[in-house]
Amino acid sequence: MTNVLISGAGPVGLTLANELARYGVSIRIIDKAASRTDKSKALVLWPRSLELLEHGGYVEPFLKAGHPARGAQLSDGSTAVAEVSLAGMDTRYPYALMIAQSETERVLEEQLAARGVRVERQVEMTGFADKGSGIEAVLAKADGSTETVTADWLAGCDGAHSTTRHELGLAFEGTTMDSDWYLADIHVTGLEPQDRLHIFWHRDGILAFFPITPGRWRVIADIGPAGVGGRHADPTLDEIRAMVAQRGTPGIALSDPVWLSSFRINERKVKQYGKGRVFLSGDAAHIHSPAGGQGMNTGMQDAFNLAWKLAHVVKGTAKRSLLDSYSPERSAVGDMVLRNAGRMTDAAITRNPLLQTLRNTVVKFALSFPQVVHVMADTLSELNIAYPDSPLSKSGAPRAHGVRPGQRWPEVLVAGARLPRFAAVGPADVVTDLVRRFPALVQPARESMRGDPRDLVLVRPDGYVGFAGAASDAAGAASYLAAIAA
Repeated sequence: MTNVLISGAGPVGLTLANELARYGVSIRIIDKAASRTDKSKALVLWPRSLELLEHGGYVEPFLKAGHPARGAQLSDGSTAVAEVSLAGMDTRYPYALMIAQSETERVLEEQLAARGVRVERQVEMTGFADKGSGIEAVLAKADGSTETVTADWLAGCDGAHSTTRHELGLAFEGTTMDSDWYLADIHVTGLEPQDRLHIFWHRDGILAFFPITPGRWRVIADIGPAGVGGRHADPTLDEIRAMVAQRGTPGIALSDPVWLSSFRINERKVKQYGKGRVFLSGDAAHIHSPAGGQGMNTGMQDAFNLAWKLAHVVKGTAKRSLLDSYSPERSAVGDMVLRNAGRMTDAAITRNPLLQTLRNTVVKFALSFPQVVHVMADTLSELNIAYPDSPLSKSGAPRAHGVRPGQRWPEVLVAGARLPRFAAVGPADVVTDLVRRFPALVQPARESMRGDPRDLVLVRPDGYVGFAGAASDAAGAASYLAAIAA
């Protein structure tokens, strides 16, 4: 019997599959498409996602396939407004890794194949029933046949039009923005430096360039409210050239388009990320403006969050209640990303001349302060994500170091682990005793540069602090683990 059926083999489903396979969980992953995408689509892996891939032990193939972007330049088309550097972020990856979604999916699928799992393509889940003790799902195949499969759990990573979400009857609440956009994946010359995002806040609308590979860029531009005839047609090369000539700086030349498209922004989200034995991740649970490039990253981080919890419950080492933390933790993150992306989009597309002038003045002034740049970078990179209100975030006896439950632990304390255990940072004798009492839940952390000998910290498998207390509070840590252990 399959432990987990994963519907959808985009970046989110493939990430979940890799993590569960790494932990020895039996999975099937299906997708109705005949092959993975050949489009660039989501373009960036932010530092927090890279850190989590390092936790899993397979970040290197992404680093080889991608190209670092180290900041952004903002202009109004004639004069510079501001520059944002990512160099000051507290991470091993102080940059945005620019990588086409087609490449992200390739790397993830190759990693999954190396773990002995194959994506079942041209297979679509058409319905399912939660039987209480497991899931019964109906799969439709390319040859017209159907298969009824049973699994302990179902993960819906099946995108914005999710069958899983529809079958659960969960409302996808939100709006569609009354604005159309052009997109071009195209070759560009005359734009320097090439390791920066270039954003033009022109009076007629935003124009943005995102590097993909040397000489190849993503170009997006808003073209104003949609007409009465509905969505604009996909642009031609000449239309993109005309828009760049109008809004950009002189000397930018475009050629050899890889992909030309138009799109409209939806901002929608479910309130709960699942029901019973079924969970939602990625676009099945939340979609929002591409401003900030956080959609795919947020979805992949949904998968990292869910995987270790599912693995413990499947293996019988943790109570089923551990899974109750998934929805509140990730829904709060989804709300934050939705809110931030919406604000950035609203600021970028305003056409009111007074508001444009005010926006440019405020941004130029604010970004002259390193502290503001730091906060902005941490928000974009998702390094500031934390779970302070999670049922898994607990404080023990007062500690010296100021570590807060729910916060990100910047170091990777255990990489590529076969079991999803907490990393214990603290006095050796206390850590040894916790490992003896809870061998399925705890392992000693490798030497930490962040730890304080006066503290005792349990860092979750996804790199967030679960328990934080004084070094003497072994009883508090044991009580925390006992509440999770099956």
